[in-house]
Order: sequence, then structure tokens, then C-alpha cells
Amino acid sequence: MGVNLGGLFPVKQIQLENLTGKKIAIDAFNTIFQFLSSIRDRFTGEPLRDSKGNVTSHLSGLFYRTAKLLENGITPIYVFDGEPPAFKMKTVEERKKIRAEAEVKWKEALSSGDVESVRKYSQGASKVTTDMLIEAKRLLDAMGVSWVQAPSEGEAQAIHFVKKGEVYAVGTQDWDALLFGAERVVRNLTLSGKKKVAGKQAYNDVSPELVELNIVLGALGINHDQLILMGILVGTDFDPGVKGYGPKKALELVKKEKTLEAVKKAVNWSSEVKLEEIFDFFKNPPVQDVQIVKKSLDENLLKKILVEDHDFGGERVDSIIKKFKSYKPSGLGSFFKV
Repeated sequence: MGVNLGGLFPVKQIQLENLTGKKIAIDAFNTIFQFLSSIRDRFTGEPLRDSKGNVTSHLSGLFYRTAKLLENGITPIYVFDGEPPAFKMKTVEERKKIRAEAEVKWKEALSSGDVESVRKYSQGASKVTTDMLIEAKRLLDAMGVSWVQAPSEGEAQAIHFVKKGEVYAVGTQDWDALLFGAERVVRNLTLSGKKKVAGKQAYNDVSPELVELNIVLGALGINHDQLILMGILVGTDFDPGVKGYGPKKALELVKKEKTLEAVKKAVNWSSEVKLEEIFDFFKNPPVQDVQIVKKSLDENLLKKILVEDHDFGGERVDSIIKKFKSYKPSGLGSFFKV
């Protein structure tokens, strides 16, 4: 998901401790999808399930990784997607087809015993459902962790909070956040310490990365409008891009042509969606001035959701609840500090 521009962007490796005392607005859908696709059986590709067959990968990831953030004095605020723009529907339909194809290949890989392909295609078949999002919100309520419903793209709403000075950064894996104007993006915030190298039986250490918009623009020698155009040329969640344009070629073009009008004249724009419409959406996405409501831990509800309803280990859940109670104030650190 998102635009593929990361290879050109300067990033700063940080540790969770560097974010202590900070509030981070986290792209909820992006994060839950990570958990659903990565927390799976190594050999079968099946997600975690409870005794009733309900998928619990998303709940497991959300509970334990959020607990880790709180333990490090980080205040997460999860931002959920609302209605996507109409011109995103083609992308949504294409993703459905890709998931369906991945599911077929996953079953074929299981039959042939190809473990690497099982991992790859089971992840590709991952789907975040409406029920999963409802369950995630209920779990966050029980944990005493704030969440916000965005009117449209969750990333855009999260960035709105950054711009208003209500949070320090956006937590997401998508580079699109920079196109929306995020001053600071933290990547790998909710990932574990190891990530598999594609196509190899090897793992790389993963640590949080801080990406700052002003540093990115300075390093590339462009302004924010040119960055948006660069992303559109490569392809975003809202357009397939222009054939033949990767990050480097797109950068060369926007530096040469500079404006939207000049860039459009220089390429063969074949998308059904107007380039101007996509550009304007990144510049002026639908957002709301909503209050981030501070919440409190509900120990009984948390135990019911995890232990009673979904078979999580009671002792481990209790040990994390004890840690929640030690966080101040009310388990969320300095809530009013950005």
C-alpha cells in the first residue's frame, strides 16, 4: 500500500526510548493489516485463531505491541479510515482481485509443500474486515487507549493532528504520509525486532525510523508540491502512476518541469482520474477538528475480550495489566504533552 519512494528518502534510525513522552497518531488500518499479514503460522500461513475459529492475529498484535509502546512512555492514538474518495474504488477492486489470486496460490503452495510460497501468498491474501476493525476499537477502549474515526483517509487525519501540534508524529509504513504533508513520520513503530528478507531464509533487525519532511525536501532539492507530483508519477493508492516512471526518473522530471501543468504536459497521463484531482486530494484531504478523548483502563472488559472470548493466556494478560496500572497518569504517560 502507498507510494514506493522510500529508496530516495533520508531516514534516521531511532529507538523507542527516543519517543518517550511523545504522542504518536498511528494509522490504524495500516497497523492492523501488518499484524494480520505477519502473525501467521510459519508452515501453513494460517492466522492465529481462538478455539472457536475466530481470527485473533490483529488482536494479539494490537494488544502486545501497544503495551510495548505504553511501557516505553509513548502515547498512541489510533486513527481509523473513513470513506475513501470515489476515485480510490478502482484500487480497492484491484486489491480484491489480487487477494483472491493470492489465496489460490496459497492453497497451491500448501499442496506442494512450498513453505516460502505459503508465507508469501498467505500474507498477500490477508484481509482486514469490518468486524476486525470493530473488535480493534473495543480492545483499545478496554486498554484505555484513544482512537479517532477519520472522515476519510486515516493518515490525513493523523497528519492534521501533527500540524495542529496535538501529536508529535504519524506512525505508519506508508510513504504517502509525506505526500499529505506530515512533518514527521515514524516507521516500524509497531513492528517486531526482526523482519524477513524477501526471498531468503534470513532476517534483518528492524528499528523505528524517523522521517522528517523538511529534511526529505532539502535532500531531494524540491518543494512539497513537487513531492506530491513525484508520488503521483510513480503511483499512489489513488492512481497507477505513469508507465516507465520510477522514483529517480520522476524526481528528474519534477525538478525540470516544476509545476503540475508542466509535468502533465510532459507525460502521457492515461488514468481515468484527473491528475489535478489527485493532487488536490493530497493538498486538501477531508479532515475534522475532533478532540482526542483520554480514556481509562477497563480491566474486567479487557480480560473478557482477551481471555474469556478469545483464549489469550490469563497470566500473561494479568502481567501486562499490572504494568498498565503503573503507567502515569491513568496508564497513558503525559497525555497532554506532544
